[in-house]
Amino acid sequence: MEPIKNRYEFVILFDVENGNPNGDPDAGNMPRTDPETGYGLVTDVCLKRKIRNYVEMVKEGEQGYRIYVKDGVPLNRSDAEACADVGVDAAKLKEAKKKDGHLDEKLRDYMCRNFYDIRTFGAVMTTFVTGSLNCGQVRGPVQLGFARSVDPVLPQEVTIARVTQAREKDMEEKGPHTFGNKYIIPYALYRCEGYVSANLARKTTGFSQEDLDLLWQAILNMFENDHSAARGKMVVRELVVFRHDSELGEAPAWKIFDLVKAEKKEGVTAPRSYGDYTVSVDQGALPAGVTCTRMG
Repeated sequence: MEPIKNRYEFVILFDVENGNPNGDPDAGNMPRTDPETGYGLVTDVCLKRKIRNYVEMVKEGEQGYRIYVKDGVPLNRSDAEACADVGVDAAKLKEAKKKDGHLDEKLRDYMCRNFYDIRTFGAVMTTFVTGSLNCGQVRGPVQLGFARSVDPVLPQEVTIARVTQAREKDMEEKGPHTFGNKYIIPYALYRCEGYVSANLARKTTGFSQEDLDLLWQAILNMFENDHSAARGKMVVRELVVFRHDSELGEAPAWKIFDLVKAEKKEGVTAPRSYGDYTVSVDQGALPAGVTCTRMG
């Protein structure tokens, strides 16, 4: 498959209703917020996890679409597969590199060819880094920023009751009823901005048009099979994609992102649904050589 030939920027708009979109383990698992402004945050790592899970579910181990950063699977196991494929010992990479000047390219190409998330997001492969190989750090063509809420959020701590105990002893000593808590955001609309570099796709990972189509599909559906009581109702409302006519692009990314606006409707002070917002894209201000597609 040929690498993509066009640069892209994209904006993801998703919302949460009565849930915790991304808990902060350093703050008792409260929803992440910017302490200075009160805006809600969702990390890029959180969103990439959802995308990886969707691709793994849809492709189910299909050749070329395996997932490298996977729950319960040590990374060096996959690294060792690449070493075996090119016929080198994973514990003796420094010596192997002296004998084969193209070892970096062979290992990198194997990992990019077999693992969708490396081809997309890149990866740090510790086995190769330890072996002093340049291919240990691959920068992927697709990058996401943190998602930030369109308006400030006010997380709420909700007390919940438990009607039974796990052990007989606790039942006798504490009785059947205990109380706990969970954090929710009543409603928030989040915006995440992302980038797709055709230059890195061509030079490094081989990210293709088929990979790009799967990425859009994964973004639009990343919450659909990831529901839980803790996260509440999470939905991707819209994916706005900007395509440049060239590999390096026709305009700075910030000018592209400024075209997308999400604003509260007149009279709305405390948004509680997506319908409380007006989302617009200033198509008339698109730079020459850039086209816009709205999905979702």
